[in-house]
Amino acid sequence: MRGTFRKISLPRRFVVDLMHASMGVPFVSLSRQLDIRQLAAARGNLSQPPGWAAVFVKAFAVVARDEPILRTLYGTLPWPHLYELPRCAGMVAIARIEDGEECILMERVTGADEIALSAIDAQLRRAKEAPIDEIPSFRRIMSITRLPLPLRRLGYWLAGRTARWHSTNFGSYGVTSAAAHGGGELHAIGPGPYVLSYGLASATGTIDVVLRWDHRVTDAAPIARALTRLEQVLNGEIAAELRSSRQIEAKPVRAVVK
Repeated sequence: MRGTFRKISLPRRFVVDLMHASMGVPFVSLSRQLDIRQLAAARGNLSQPPGWAAVFVKAFAVVARDEPILRTLYGTLPWPHLYELPRCAGMVAIARIEDGEECILMERVTGADEIALSAIDAQLRRAKEAPIDEIPSFRRIMSITRLPLPLRRLGYWLAGRTARWHSTNFGSYGVTSAAAHGGGELHAIGPGPYVLSYGLASATGTIDVVLRWDHRVTDAAPIARALTRLEQVLNGEIAAELRSSRQIEAKPVRAVVK
């Protein structure tokens, strides 16, 4: 059967490069249904609640703040080693439509545990809606993706094996989801070491979460504990921040009489 050759766009070329860089990572995954009734109640009381991506970006960073293993990368250059970062750097998959084509680009959020949830949400919304040239992360991705294939392959190879460069280019964890299109258990891959995905929040106050990790960095027991802690953070610190936002939102405004 004769088909039609089509040019690979820059955003699709980025995904091809990213998948190539992810092939050597020995990922293992753990899925769990989290009880988020307190979070859902607090979020439901807001007229403009933050998106779920912002919620999970911050929640994971809060967990990783107290769990150094969630801020640890595996490197092979100049010799095999583990590399602990002082804070998290999240890479969030942003779905966009460019020139009529659906694509994914990655927005970087550094130190999300220290940033207001509303600010993270605003950053991710802007990354979804603003022109590519106005988003620094996207400009960097496009500039690298325009390089010839041998240079891209070399750059990705070095970044994937040098822990410090890995954190600069790929972050320390990724967040992605298919919830906007009906949900499902998404087992995404990336250069590592952690990829968090989430499904649709149910009417009964639960949500399915999948955490994939580089098995060279840690084992299943710490990941199981991290998911337990994630549930606590969602219903604790994150829900409390949303309740505070509700109080500010509901605060009456005094009329000024002239």
